Amino acid sequence: MSFGHKHILGIEQLSADDITLILDTAESFKEVSTREIKKVPTLRGKTIINIFFEASTRTRASFEIAGKRLSADTMNISASTSAVVKGETLEDTAKNLEAMHPDIIVMRHGHSGAPHYLAERCGFSVVNAGDGAHEHPSQALLDLMTIREKKGTIEGLVVAIVGDIAHSRVARSNIYALKKMGATVRLAGPGTLLPTEIERMGAEVTTDMNTALDGADVVMMLRIQQERQGKALLPSNREYSRFYGLNPENLKLAKADALVMHPGPMNRGVEISSAVADGAQNVILDQVENGVAVRMALLYLVSGGEQLAEQSA
Repeated sequence: MSFGHKHILGIEQLSADDITLILDTAESFKEVSTREIKKVPTLRGKTIINIFFEASTRTRASFEIAGKRLSADTMNISASTSAVVKGETLEDTAKNLEAMHPDIIVMRHGHSGAPHYLAERCGFSVVNAGDGAHEHPSQALLDLMTIREKKGTIEGLVVAIVGDIAHSRVARSNIYALKKMGATVRLAGPGTLLPTEIERMGAEVTTDMNTALDGADVVMMLRIQQERQGKALLPSNREYSRFYGLNPENLKLAKADALVMHPGPMNRGVEISSAVADGAQNVILDQVENGVAVRMALLYLVSGGEQLAEQSA
């Protein structure tokens, strides 16, 4: 099967076959990170620019490592060091970057749709590293890779996503991805953090965390994104933790072999207790490890991976 996408703008545009191809490709790349020399020549001569208009540690480092392990030339630009602080528009920034002939732009932006805007106007491939509260496709794909790796399948599983659903691009991408792969998705959070009509995406929705946890195969906890809230939507972190924090007691409602996931950064003692975050069921660092493999797969596939393999054969 060939990959027919020049850009990775969201999970919504991908089919179940596309997702399977990405996960299979990521699995083949995962072994590279265990070698003594962690590098393959696959993207030698390609130029990748990581431009992040929002703070990021994991995603930015993961994309940079992924590019370097594929032997691409990579450079990083942050908003604080770009001409954006001098008033330059996003399109002008993109056009200037395009004049330097990059092959791929990996972009994170605070506004939903910013990567799509770029993809429509420029000739390079665009990979969305998170846009506003819209989508975070590479995070959802690494989550799926981790679930498939640990459970053997995604189809038929019950996945509970708990927390700040309203401001979470991770939740939105995961709903699309998990539904396409045949999982049941339950969403739980305070009413103020559940978007209206979110159930239209095909997820079960509840304000009772225990209902969401009951018999779940996977529990995915989300951080409260206070930086995206225009006004206080919760009485206090303490009260939130009481009703929506994951601890050893309420985790017992899920299946005994349930996976505990978190996209990071974690707020210990708020959405997750340290006992659970460091417990035997957590796969949080597996998610981080798989992130590099998934991002290698995305960079490879949008570069026309099959053609590159044929040229090097």
